[in-house]
Formats: sequence, structure tokens, C-alpha cells
Amino acid sequence: MTELIYREDAYAQQIRAKVLAASAEAIVTDRTNFYAQAGGQPGDTGLLRWAGGEARITNTTKGPEDSVLHVPEAGAALPPVGAEVTLELEWPRRLRLMRMHTTLHLLCSLIPGAGVTGGQIGLEKSRLDFDLPEPPSKESLTEALNGLIAANHPITQAWISEAELDANPSLVRTLSVQPPRGAGRIRLVRIGSAEAPIDLQPCGGTHVRHTGEIGRVEVTKIENKGRQNRRVSLTLLED
Repeated sequence: MTELIYREDAYAQQIRAKVLAASAEAIVTDRTNFYAQAGGQPGDTGLLRWAGGEARITNTTKGPEDSVLHVPEAGAALPPVGAEVTLELEWPRRLRLMRMHTTLHLLCSLIPGAGVTGGQIGLEKSRLDFDLPEPPSKESLTEALNGLIAANHPITQAWISEAELDANPSLVRTLSVQPPRGAGRIRLVRIGSAEAPIDLQPCGGTHVRHTGEIGRVEVTKIENKGRQNRRVSLTLLED
């Protein structure tokens, strides 16, 4: 099992860890700040350094028994098992994905009651698919999103039991991807105050600390993907 440092601190750009396994396919460490690809969010990239060497990490995925697989560049040197290493994120890329992911949560809050049937987080554009016959206009969504961003709402997290989630099924907005289970606890991501949250839903991804960090955004396209399926695409307007 790999300890997931990013769950408590998404801003940990560099950490120390110990190598548990290493091969051309994957390097496994006892702890990581790298997000493993899941829920529409790409896996992290960066560098893994140790005394006498380094390996570029080109992707991060989930492995067996709750391990995280850091995929090294083809032909990269490998650290010895047991070695102390430094895991260094490609931070501008990660931060952009965090801004995108948080924006999609805000988008969810603006289309209440509609199930999310799919989604993808990207560096240049991101999208959510809604079970919805008629969405709001691009212009109204863009204006509302930028209003929520400018208000600089805090983003925090809380943990509930699987039983509590089962008792509150309305917390789950995604119809295509269910919250990760098995550890007995479910992580909730909250935007806004605890008393009156703007958005509150289970999520295992990485987010910014305040909405103001996102910067201005634009809803670029709303597509018809079926009788009641509407795809809303957006992009960041600031680097």
C-alpha cells in the first residue's frame, strides 16, 4: 500500500520516500505526492531522484493492493529497492490540472440535479457530460463560473464512512464513476462554507485551496451527445 500524500496536501511538490519495487514498467514507493490516473484526471509526471541517478516519470497509475505505479521513461535508470528517493512533481502541469478539476466542481454546482454521465480533465480543455435535456447557455455558465471564482471561496475536505454515503446518495453526482470504496472512509471535497457549501461531493482528485487561484475561465462549447446528454466544455483563460 502506498501512502497518498496528495490527499492531505495537494501542494506537496517534493517529498522523500522509500523504493518498494522497481522495474522498467513501474517504480513503487511507500508514499507519493503523484496522483494516479483516475476519475477523468490524468496521472502526474515529474522526476524521481536518488543518490547517483534519476528517472523521469511519464505517467502515474493505480496498481494492485492500493499501490501507486510511477511509470518511468523508456530506458531510464532504476533506483535500488530500499533506496531513499525524492519525488518531484512537474508542478506547472499538476497545478493546471488542479485548477481545471476545481472548475468542474463549480460547473456541477451550476447545474444542480443533473447526473454527470462522463468527464475528462485536460491541460487545454476539460468537459463534463450531463444527463440534461436543455442546459444553460455558454454565456450564462461562463459568467456564473467567473463569479464563483472571483469570490475566492475556500476548498476543504472532510471524511465520512461508507455507511454515511449510502445514507446520503444525493452526494454522488457522477453516474459513470463511483467514489472509491474499500478503505471504510470516503473523502468529500467542499467548496464554500460548511454551513452553506456551494458544492459538496465525493472526490479523490486534487484541487486548489481557493477558487480565486483558478483565474478566469470560458465555457467554449455545449454539444448534444444524445437525447438527454449534453457535453459542456471549458478552458482556462489565464496561465
